[in-house]
Amino acid sequence: MTQPSTDTFFRSLPVFTDFEGVADTANYHALPEDWTLATADIVDSTGAIESGRYKAVNMAGASVISAILNAVGQHDLPFVFGGDGALVAIPPGNAGLAEGALAAVQVWVREELDLTLRAALVPVADVHHAGLDVRVARFQVSPGASYAMFSGGGASWAEARMKEGLYSVPSAPAGVRPDLTGLSCRWNPIQSRHGEIVSIIALPGAAATTENFTALVQDIVALVGGEEREGHPIGESGPELGLSHAGLDAEARAQAPKGRRLWQKLFIIAQYTLLITAFRMRRKLGSFDPAQYRRDVGRNSDFRKFDDGLKMTVDIDPARRARIEARLQQAADAGICRYGLHRQDTALMTCLVPTPLSNDHMHFIDGAAGGYAVAASRLKKGLSAAVTP
Repeated sequence: MTQPSTDTFFRSLPVFTDFEGVADTANYHALPEDWTLATADIVDSTGAIESGRYKAVNMAGASVISAILNAVGQHDLPFVFGGDGALVAIPPGNAGLAEGALAAVQVWVREELDLTLRAALVPVADVHHAGLDVRVARFQVSPGASYAMFSGGGASWAEARMKEGLYSVPSAPAGVRPDLTGLSCRWNPIQSRHGEIVSIIALPGAAATTENFTALVQDIVALVGGEEREGHPIGESGPELGLSHAGLDAEARAQAPKGRRLWQKLFIIAQYTLLITAFRMRRKLGSFDPAQYRRDVGRNSDFRKFDDGLKMTVDIDPARRARIEARLQQAADAGICRYGLHRQDTALMTCLVPTPLSNDHMHFIDGAAGGYAVAASRLKKGLSAAVTP
């Protein structure tokens, strides 16, 4: 395949539609060297989660993506949501816009969510100088939505350098707000239908090769794929309608400054009331079909991904989870992988909805009791799964 031009890189990539394709190296293409990686995460996200602030942590992670996409003015950039952070690939000429967005979102996270966000901009050229690569694949979940998958080790290298304090982006002055248009969280927690919502992270170990780690990924994907809807936490008809107080407050903080927040909440409540009325009456609102939108929410969700390793938040039964964990432990004992696994009863969803009138809205799934952040913490400690009380 001819290498896409640098400014249309992601939208020009061929798509794959079966998730098993994340294990096929032929689906990945080198990110151009003149691009930059914007990476950010919450400092001590584990502590925030232990105090029950799951929604705030997820909102902070998704705000990084929203702020950068809005600043750059391009919503088809390669990105990945990590639960307590995110990574976005920035095309040439846009690093300054991304830096401004990262500086502003740090202020918003601190002032509105009482969390600390660290951020960095890492040139892909520096990744290459370190002997690694950033390779991107385009996984199409529906005709309107595609997610980026990352391999090559470069994304992980960039995150590690950020945590060392390198390439850091300083915070903007107090009061500066990012553009978080489209960032929302209007859905209630999603209850498991099969027994457990399981967040899984599996990264290459010291003895990993392309062949043996690919085989592991294929095995895990196949085990999860045997579940109804391949482990998707959202049912065929979409998530249950609901507007939680926490979700209402978080979205109002994203969309309006103090002094205008009450009016924003009333506007959100009015929109939600109109939506649920139309859904129950089975009526369209002009060109907007509430039932189709609800189904599209499920289709456009990122419940599984590849980000220099396999990451999934899936709805599975305990017996299947035990088989998955046994296969991961076997690979860990052989040095093929390092893994973390966390079990909970529900999943959370945070959304990017530029407009509900098109089908390109995107929805980020994480476990509702720690999810990826707790799984990552357990991976670092070399511990097995824990059951949330």
